[in-house]
Amino acid sequence: MRQSLEGNYRPEHLFQLQQSLALYDFHTTLIQDCDQEIKKKYQELPAKADPEIQPPPASKRKPRKPRRNEPTFDLRTQLYKMAGVDLTAIDGCNAATIQTILAEIGTDMGPWVTVGHFTSWLGLCPHNDISGGKVLQSRTQKTKNRANTALRLAALAVSHTDSWLGAFYRRQRARLGAPKAITATAHKMARIIYSMLKYRKEFLDLGADHYEAQYLTRQTRGLVKKAASLGFQLVPTVAAEAAVAHV
Repeated sequence: MRQSLEGNYRPEHLFQLQQSLALYDFHTTLIQDCDQEIKKKYQELPAKADPEIQPPPASKRKPRKPRRNEPTFDLRTQLYKMAGVDLTAIDGCNAATIQTILAEIGTDMGPWVTVGHFTSWLGLCPHNDISGGKVLQSRTQKTKNRANTALRLAALAVSHTDSWLGAFYRRQRARLGAPKAITATAHKMARIIYSMLKYRKEFLDLGADHYEAQYLTRQTRGLVKKAASLGFQLVPTVAAEAAVAHV
């Protein structure tokens, strides 16, 4: 490192470096002041859980180095204290993502009577153009809702995880393509967040194998029903029974 810094430095170069360093230190100090102010605001909010009496569940994610834009305080604990549940347990949702979502929706699900109203407000439900009883076009409405954007980014982040949501995303991507798969997974995440905040239940990821087992069961049930409607009866082979037992 010392050798890489050797060079022909002119006074104006050193002055420019000194100014840049002073500017960096100044901005770093301002960011730290903002973090402390945000932490103070969190402590002033009404608490729905006491982390000292009932600490948040242990994070299943591997510890990693903090990123440069992460706050200097324990944001996950503050969010748990405010919401009463650990929303960061949802795969693909880190503390910064949950902070953005809660800043938009709050922690009270009372304004939305059902989860359908909630997902529609987020712009994650299809808007059907109907004329004469026929659906001409089905698409999601454009929105500037920041929670919508945060959920879509979380859906993209969960795509490579070995989780229930990850398996759901990959299945939808194979059927519908990546854009619609992101929307469908973001919609699924919104439903989970609504249930967690309304009923104060923690999120439990059952894993990708559980999703594949559910998918196989649905497919089998549909084939049996279709065959019965045509007057046939499906008889599983030994290999199929072994596959179902393995799943």
